[in-house]
Amino acid sequence: MGATLRDVFAFLAVLLVLWPADHLSEACSCSPIHPQQAFCNADVVIRAKATVSKEVESGNDIYGNPIKRIQYEIKQIKMFKGPDKDIEFIYTATTSAMCGMILETGGKKEYLIAGKSEGEGKMHITLCDFIFSWDSLSITQKKNLNQRYQMGCECKISRCTSTPCYVSSPDECLWTDVVIEKNKNGVQAKHYACIKRSDGSCAWYRGAAPPKQEFLDIEDP
Repeated sequence: MGATLRDVFAFLAVLLVLWPADHLSEACSCSPIHPQQAFCNADVVIRAKATVSKEVESGNDIYGNPIKRIQYEIKQIKMFKGPDKDIEFIYTATTSAMCGMILETGGKKEYLIAGKSEGEGKMHITLCDFIFSWDSLSITQKKNLNQRYQMGCECKISRCTSTPCYVSSPDECLWTDVVIEKNKNGVQAKHYACIKRSDGSCAWYRGAAPPKQEFLDIEDP
């Protein structure tokens, strides 16, 4: 008739044995996010180089075991968002399965790095944060970091997951890169910002030139 509890446990044991190890270790999962939303969600957004990395202990877990993290000593080039004090150290988990982020060290490669502040010149990053090599960013993305992304933080960017999809409120911009281009770094991510207009609604704005006023109308150049 029905399966016994012993049968269920036996099936689960076989499943664990047969399931590929890489699937068991891939615990980090990130949803695609538009660069502007990543900027608005972050405590700190900087342009920087990683010079040195090492493994350090960072307190203990609930069982008393030491928690290890990777510490990157960095050279900050510019801060787009964050505290008055420059960031000196970046921390991340030791493995990608725990959402740890690997940065090239040696001080040659420049990154745009968004993450959470830990105070005292420190921040924490994960694989889910907006972290790209500086050279891979579009001209518009670099321009938007200075002002336009911040101007749109009161707007909501909703990711379209299947067509058709629609906005549900006037303060919303629909992000379609993932479903249309099958690419989270598509045209809207590279070239558009969601900006609040003079009537309080939000709309996509494209352009590399600095905005002329605090709230943009759709016809602004």
